Amino acid sequence: MKVNFLDLKAQYYSIKNEIDDAIHQVLERTAFAAGPFVKSFEEHFAERHQSKYCIGVNSGTAALHAALMALDIKAGDQVIVPANTFFATPESVSLTGATPVFVDCDPDYYNMDVDKIEAAITPKTKAVIAVHLYGQPARIDAIKRITDQHKLFLIEDCAQAHLSTLNGKFVGTFGIMGCWSFYPGKNLGAYGEGGAVTTDDAELYKKIMMIRDHGMPEKYHHEIIGHNYRLEGIQGAVLDVKLKHLDQWTAMRRHCAELYRKYLKKVPQITLPKEMPDAKHVYHLFVIRTPRRDELQAFLNANQIYTGIHYPIPCHLQNAYKTLGYKKGDFPVTDGYAEQLLSLPMSEQLKEEEIAFVAEMIIKFFE
Repeated sequence: MKVNFLDLKAQYYSIKNEIDDAIHQVLERTAFAAGPFVKSFEEHFAERHQSKYCIGVNSGTAALHAALMALDIKAGDQVIVPANTFFATPESVSLTGATPVFVDCDPDYYNMDVDKIEAAITPKTKAVIAVHLYGQPARIDAIKRITDQHKLFLIEDCAQAHLSTLNGKFVGTFGIMGCWSFYPGKNLGAYGEGGAVTTDDAELYKKIMMIRDHGMPEKYHHEIIGHNYRLEGIQGAVLDVKLKHLDQWTAMRRHCAELYRKYLKKVPQITLPKEMPDAKHVYHLFVIRTPRRDELQAFLNANQIYTGIHYPIPCHLQNAYKTLGYKKGDFPVTDGYAEQLLSLPMSEQLKEEEIAFVAEMIIKFFE
């Protein structure tokens, strides 16, 4: 049996008629750059996540960068970010000229360790970017108490956490802005690149609308320096269709996670992901931990079970950040887990027999 890490073709075929019709409408109206289909999606996405405003942009990285630009983060400033995250999080800080300051991850839930944030704050610190990694909320309520106390901006990186909640409140609504990715493999994925910023702040909404379109409040009137960060019409139409299915797909992902736990609960050689009791984990990724990660991945691959590693080289050890002077061991939890974390196949298209087969092969490996 072959088990793909993710099956986007199967997802497409499950909603093919809706998708084809939506794309056809964009072609008929030639509404290719921003426009009515993007606006419709923005309104629906904001409403679904209980935000006042949504600005569609062309990637999650663009969302983070635009958010930081809107807050006037610049050279000489520092922004606290988790060490355990995708590179786009600190990269967006660097794009403004500011410096990312890394914080180690929580050993149980893999998100930013709240207890280590205050030690990283300096007079140059202007903001904290909290990432809701793998689909589980960070302890964003506790992080917000810290940022409020120190008068720092709180930005949420929700790239992997569509519909995720903490104490019934959606991620993206705790901080001043939430930044989202619609990369094709995400729980809500475009058919190309895509992203968004959500906020309740009317002035930030207006500013990011300008930033995404060369600083223009109206055509050929450039009030500020911006970027070409517009979301394409086709992507807006595709995302609008998919958004209607996201609640069901999220429930299916959560069910897949329950099945993995059922089949793998008696395998002591691996650590299964923990879900905070007050959180709704949406399982963008189902990440296990084992000291024999590389051997297990090779064994599963040989048996046509395809997995991922998120992430093999922590951001602070990447060559791009060598000038910051970090070394292996500076963030021991993140550094250690980079050699142990393995993402198993996960999507709403995954069947129980596939999950059972994955578990069977994992058990076989450790026998």
